[in-house]
Amino acid sequence: MITVPEPNLPAVADTWAISDETRTMLADAIPQNTARSYRTQWTAFTAWCATTGWQPLPAGDDVVTEYAAHLIRAGKAPGSIAVALSVIRTRHDLAGLPKPETTAARKLLHAYRRQRADAGIHDRQAHPAVAGEIRRMLDVIGDPALADEKKLPQVLRDRVILLLGFGMFARRSELSGLNLSDVTETGNGLVVRLARSKTDQTARGTERVLLYAPRPDACPVRAVRDWRAFLAGRGIDSGPLLYRINRHGQLLGRLSGQGVAVVLDRLGRAAGIGHLSGHSLRAGAATSAAEAGATSGQIEEGGGWAKGSAAVGRYIHRRDRWMYHPHANVNI
Repeated sequence: MITVPEPNLPAVADTWAISDETRTMLADAIPQNTARSYRTQWTAFTAWCATTGWQPLPAGDDVVTEYAAHLIRAGKAPGSIAVALSVIRTRHDLAGLPKPETTAARKLLHAYRRQRADAGIHDRQAHPAVAGEIRRMLDVIGDPALADEKKLPQVLRDRVILLLGFGMFARRSELSGLNLSDVTETGNGLVVRLARSKTDQTARGTERVLLYAPRPDACPVRAVRDWRAFLAGRGIDSGPLLYRINRHGQLLGRLSGQGVAVVLDRLGRAAGIGHLSGHSLRAGAATSAAEAGATSGQIEEGGGWAKGSAAVGRYIHRRDRWMYHPHANVNI
């Protein structure tokens, strides 16, 4: 067993160090979804250390390299391994300890990515639920006017998930976090206020706007209006926008981000599309916008992406590789 080196702590009095209370506040400042991922990764790392005899905190450079090799042998996705390495360094940072060097571990990771590419293995990305597939899922949901009393709440809510989520390029966490007060109908359409999003972690707040759709049965404004009217009939005019619903049609509290993903997956399978994830609406909205001729700037603005987003660049490329194919005007 390789001996883990002692941390190279400063040889000065630590009166300058932040307090435990402040360190706890820093930990609490991490967004909830990120914190959950951190806990899962850190638990896995400490469990591995317990079985191999390594010390997790502080961890030496060689420990991190061995852990990366362990994850590679286990066939973990490269993205997951990269997150694990970042979590280990972040945990040391929060503990006020020197962060282990990950250069060797990342060399292993780069080689692993090449090996997977050579073997034809690609990381699975969310299937984009494009406009035509939204239409198919709406057909699966059915007409609210034909739904019975027990099914009506789910029909109305699922229509809002699809149409509002697609229209605002929503992440599942953004949908699940909405309150009724965050969505305002105007003469032009809907204004959706996001208290916080992935690209707005300082919680300054952003807005996204949705237009009326030509087809009333595929209009996000009308879908939200119908859902609001239903909730008002139940005496609900504040609180969450989306609810969990049981088989009796009873509202059970706020629908979680995972709940949004479950709804999308159910609808995708029922419509013959296959597995959909919580990111499918956002990816599908961007893909559909690009195919309809929207510019990268328009998509970035519409969905709250950072300027020059690599993700938006991929959506534009998927369109351009067909639209501007070098053989587009070549005849044999």
